Order: sequence, then structure tokens, then C-alpha cells
Amino acid sequence: DRNSIIGDNYRWPHVIPYVLEDSLEMNAKGVILKAFERYRLKTCIDFKPWEGEKNYISVFKGSGCWSSVGNMQMGLQQLSIGANCDRIGTIQHEFLHALGFWHEQSRSDRDDYVTIVWDRIQSGKEHNFNKYDDKRSDFLNVPYDYNSVMHYSKTAFKNGTDPTIVTKISDFTDVIGQRMDFSEYDLQKLNRLYNCTSSLSFMDTCSFELENICGMIQSSDDNSDWQRLSQVPAGPNTDHTNMGECKDSGYFMHFDTSAGGEGSTAVLESRILYPKRGFQCLQFYLYNSGNENDRLNVWVREYTSANPNGTLRFIKEIKGSPDTYWQLHHVSLNVTSKFRVMFQGVRGSGLSNGGLSIDDINLSETQCPHHVWHIRNFAHLLNTSPAGKEGIIYSPPFYSSEGYAFQVSLYVNGTTDNPFNLGIYLSLISGANDDHLKWPCPWQQVTMILLDQHPDIRQQMSNQRSVTTDPQRISESSSNYTWDRPDKVGSEATFPNGTKYMRGPGVGTSAFLTHERLRSRDFIKEDGVYILLTMEDISHLLSTQPSTPPPLVPAFCPDNPCENEGVCVMVNRAPVCRCPAGDNWWYMGEKCERKGSTQENTVIAVSSTITVFVVMLIVTITTAVCIKKKYRQGKENKESVTLEE
Repeated sequence: DRNSIIGDNYRWPHVIPYVLEDSLEMNAKGVILKAFERYRLKTCIDFKPWEGEKNYISVFKGSGCWSSVGNMQMGLQQLSIGANCDRIGTIQHEFLHALGFWHEQSRSDRDDYVTIVWDRIQSGKEHNFNKYDDKRSDFLNVPYDYNSVMHYSKTAFKNGTDPTIVTKISDFTDVIGQRMDFSEYDLQKLNRLYNCTSSLSFMDTCSFELENICGMIQSSDDNSDWQRLSQVPAGPNTDHTNMGECKDSGYFMHFDTSAGGEGSTAVLESRILYPKRGFQCLQFYLYNSGNENDRLNVWVREYTSANPNGTLRFIKEIKGSPDTYWQLHHVSLNVTSKFRVMFQGVRGSGLSNGGLSIDDINLSETQCPHHVWHIRNFAHLLNTSPAGKEGIIYSPPFYSSEGYAFQVSLYVNGTTDNPFNLGIYLSLISGANDDHLKWPCPWQQVTMILLDQHPDIRQQMSNQRSVTTDPQRISESSSNYTWDRPDKVGSEATFPNGTKYMRGPGVGTSAFLTHERLRSRDFIKEDGVYILLTMEDISHLLSTQPSTPPPLVPAFCPDNPCENEGVCVMVNRAPVCRCPAGDNWWYMGEKCERKGSTQENTVIAVSSTITVFVVMLIVTITTAVCIKKKYRQGKENKESVTLEE
């Protein structure tokens, strides 16, 4: 069982201690850490490995995905990430429970927005649809949220084919139940409940919609300026933020390279920023309508006590042929002192009719993706690609930092069994380093993110899946290891240029994202989508449980076998019922199946008293008779005895 449970005693500190038990699947461990990064990016809630704190969350592989609601103040508090629970949205959902939120459809006002069809719910699962009144639950003055990551889908716990939840506004029928990311209202509630005024790893965002250009400044050490424009004759025709859809809005910064001489520069600097983590990711969109020799240089100006006026450090040069669309770029920074980011446009040699434009800048203390797959003409692919294998498109080959080659395949219109969904799969492919790598490929986690191109990274609801290469996994269609060398377990394939290679088995999901959800956000912009890819070694997560296991403290059961509103707790992983009691009644028994009361006890007490009285009376009479008889015998003996001295 969202809305916040009432009571400050249910709140966690802003930094929550946790343990990842070794029962967890490896893929789940990696995804849990990525879910923590989403909390850091969008809220003031942080997580740290448990170091003996009194109360902490212990995450383990139980039966399904479940959590208690709020901080139960019980020491070890269990949270289950079971089989098939290793989606980042599901993990965010369960930790929102732990932070104190019920399901959205449990709100006291839910009947104004949805109808629960009780006779369509599986027997024994009705409690998942409980409604909590405003004495137990507070929705923090935030409107009902069909888009919440805490809302059930229309078919949750169905016993047939008909929906269990019907939205009062039919447009939201297929909206409820999303597990992509926090919604805007999810974040409002969480940040209000925990008094968050800023998020931890977010640093800056700018779409240049305001005249103050987000506090950025033009340098005096150059010979040109960046201009705030809404279009340029040579391109772009619109900004990236609004794509020309909003009247009297839609701006970007442009450096004109059609004028001036070769080597002329324009410098745009961010406001001063204060890092906390020592690593950052700069993300922005670039449009080049100038010359292939024009370039954009990214610098940082770092301020230290030794150099209070700042020291320039070159980070990256970006150049390429002019094109007719906005292109996404990521630049990794590793700044530890206060700094500014500097964009330096440089005019190259040759003729230019346009220049360099930048828009939708985001800076956060997160890791940049390793690779970007940009798929253009996506609307055409959606309209023309058949379902099944004939509708697959393949990414270019990518290499991990350790040298493994891999490829992603996308079912644009789904598989034959699951049409109208994006399906996404990972395959290892033959590469230049295969003779020097370890096989089967051990514990590499590949994360595939379909980017929501909202201009503010905090409001993006990107869709993400991860796949981990378990070296012991056996292929479903053979006795081979799934992640063995592609030239051993794969099949021949051909790149667009005609080069042949070997592609290993594909592992992923046929239900990555429905087409309805694909169109519900800014996944498609300028008729293109971006898939961000990262492959990283997670073998360090093989053993994450403390060497000295903490004592087990009762935690709530995923299913409640107790009768008469008894509460089930887990004691050493076994369910135990804690029975309710009132002023003059109580329940007892293994499942709280028997009721006791004060009246029954009074009858028992009176009966016991009478019984004791009767027994004592019999004992008293018997004793008196015995003493009297003994006295008579003593008197008779005394009269016949002669006393001697």
C-alpha cells in the first residue's frame, strides 16, 4: 500500500542508510544505484551504505516488489526487489513507499477521479485498493495525478480481461500505471514532504527563453558576441525547446560566422557554479549552419585561493559538417572548485552563410552516457515498419571502456506477439579486441535510455532499461553461454557498408514503451529520437552485504494472512501475526482467529473464585475433623500415663 502517511515519526532523515543484500540479482543492484541517482538529481533525498545507524533499509530479493509505508522505526526495514522488479521506475515506486507515500489511487478523494471495479479484482488482493481518509493520509494540496509513478495501471490485479480501475476522464485510461520516472506532481509531493528547496546533483539549466539568458555573460576578451535569436535564415528556423510551436517564444544563442575573419571568437560564460561531487555532465544541443571548419570549444574557468581570478582549462573541441537539425552533445567535466562553463565559438576558414547555435543546456553532477544513437525520420519508421523481425533497426557498433563491442536492436512496431510497443534488445558483436577479452563476458551492465527531450533535465521522464551479462547464463535456444564470444554463439550479420560481423543472442524486452507513451512526452523531437547507451563493469556489486549481518527486526509481510485486521510481520523471514486489541476485547490465535473480551474473563474469574472457595471449604472442614479426632485420642492416652521424674 501514495499519498503521504501522516506523522513526523514516519519520516526518514534526508540521507537514508541502506544495505543491498546478496540475494538481489546483479542487474537489480545496478539499477537500484541508478534509481538513487534520479532521487539525487530531482530531490534532496540521498542514500548511503549502512554504517551501523539505528534505522535503515535492507533491500533483498523477496516475493515480488513491496515495501512498508514510511520509516517504521524498527531498525532493519525490508524492501523487496524480486524477480522482474528491476525496472528503474518500479524501484523509484518502492522507495517512495518507504519514504512515506501510499498509492495514488489510495487518496481520500480518489472516487472523484477513478472508479474501482471490485468484482474484477483477484481474490485476496482487494487490500491493495484500500482508500485512506485524510486523518491517515495527506495529499499535500497537490491535484490528483493520473501520471504518477505511484498509480496502478488499469489492469492491476485483474481476474479476467476487464480493467479494475476506470478513469473518470477517458483520456487517461492508458496514462495511469507509467513506470518511466517521477511525474511533476510526484516531485512536488516528495519535495514538500521533506522540505526540499533544491536537489542534490542538479546544477543549472537554460533554454534562453528569458532575456537575462540564465545569468550567462558575454566575455570582453573576444571580438564578437553570441546573439539571442528565434531563427536564422541559414538555419535553425526554430529553437530546440519549443520547435516553433509557441507564439512569441522559442529562443537560442547564435554566433554568426558569416561575418568577421578567420579565428574571430565569441565567448559565452555561465554564472559561477559550486560543485559538490567532483564530476559533472554538460548536455546541450548544437546546430551548425556555418562551415565545417567552424568549431565550438568548451572550457572551464576554475577559481581557487591560489588563483582567485580564475584559471582557464580546455575541455573539448566540437566540429563537423553543417547539417539541418539540432544535434545532442555531452561533455564530461571533473571540476572540484567553484567554476564557470565557457562556450567559445571560433570562425574557421572558408565560406559561411550561418553560424553556430546552442540551446537547452543542462549541467548536473552525474555521469555522462558513453554513447548516443540518434535515429532520424522516426515518424516514417513508425508508419512504415512492420511488426516483428522485419521491422527491426540496428544501432551502429559501440565499444565499452573495456573493449567489448555491442549493438542495440529496436523493434519499432513491436514483436509479432506484442505489437504497438517499442522493443529493445542488447547483443554483443564481434570486435577488434575479442582475442584479449574475458569470455563469457562477466558482469557488464548496459543501460539503454530513450531520452525525453524536455529542456529541463529535472522534468524529463526518460524511459530506461538495463541488461547485465551474467557469465553463467545459458541461451534459451541452445546449451551455449548467452554472453560467450559472438563468433562462437552468434550468427552472421552485415553492416550497411557491406562489412560482415557476428551478432550474439539478443536480450531485452518486447514491452520497452507503448506507442501511446512514446507520443505522450518529448521523446520525438524534430522527427528524431535519442537512445543513450552506457556499458559499465558492475562486478564490484557481487558482494554488497555487510560481513557482519545486522540483526533481523520484524518487517511487514508482502501478503497478510492474518484475520480480523491483524498485522503480519516478518520474523526471520517467517510471517507472524500481531493481533489487534481494544479496551475490553482482543484477538488471539495463530491468525488472530479467536476473540476474547473482558466479559468472558469476568465469568472465568468468578467461576475460578467459586471453585477455589469450595475446595478451600472442603479442606478446612476435613482439617477440623482430623484435629478433633486427634485431640480425643490424646486425652484418652493422657489419663493412663504415670509421669516420672
